[in-house]
Amino acid sequence: MTTSEKKYILKVLGLTKHFDGVYAVNDLSIAFEQGTITGIIGPNGSGKSTLTNLLSGMFEFDKGTVLIEGEHLKKINSYDLPTYGLTRTFQEVRLFEQMTVTDNILVTLTSRHVFSALFESHTQLHLNQAKEILEKVGLWEKRHQLAHNLSYGQRKLLEIARVLAMDAKIILLDEPFAGLFAEMIKVIVSVMQEMKQQGKTLVLIEHNMELIRQLCDYLYVLDEGKLLAQGTPDKVLGERKVIEAYLGE
Repeated sequence: MTTSEKKYILKVLGLTKHFDGVYAVNDLSIAFEQGTITGIIGPNGSGKSTLTNLLSGMFEFDKGTVLIEGEHLKKINSYDLPTYGLTRTFQEVRLFEQMTVTDNILVTLTSRHVFSALFESHTQLHLNQAKEILEKVGLWEKRHQLAHNLSYGQRKLLEIARVLAMDAKIILLDEPFAGLFAEMIKVIVSVMQEMKQQGKTLVLIEHNMELIRQLCDYLYVLDEGKLLAQGTPDKVLGERKVIEAYLGE
């Protein structure tokens, strides 16, 4: 597929965010092709998490535009993310702690608003969908446990399960593999590959270069809020400026 034929579902144009005069994201322009996994790497403080927070409505832009399926946005509100078909995970997992594993999925399946979901009837279809999702991430046996009783790794798997339940087009994954055992990593890798096959667009922030090489079709490297390099993982990770800035060699 030539560059002109590629469909970019998400574009960032001149995006800028500063805190007390320090630019966390500085006039950044990048794009994400539909149906691919794009990695974003960079040293600590390079702007990766700030970019994710801007795209998910956690922070307001200082300048710039975000295009989602061609719609120009000067501002993103977090409560509008389902409208845009966009969702995200967090480094610090966010769940409904006092609800069961199953109910965490049912809330997402039946409504985008937790309080209305509590009063929405769960059909057999919803229950079947929840079972299928929990089996996929290996949490079906934990379905009756409260979320706050899960282990760290199980909590991460439940967050991934909720992403599946959301059925978003664009998924921002902020270090989903951090602190996980090998078997849990395999589960998330499988889920990500399946979502890609379904035509979903995944944006992956990750420090594990082996996983970046394994999963990503394209890679952006940020440094001090600016774009340092871009291209295929093998090309980018071999560039001297990337090795010097990110790998510390």
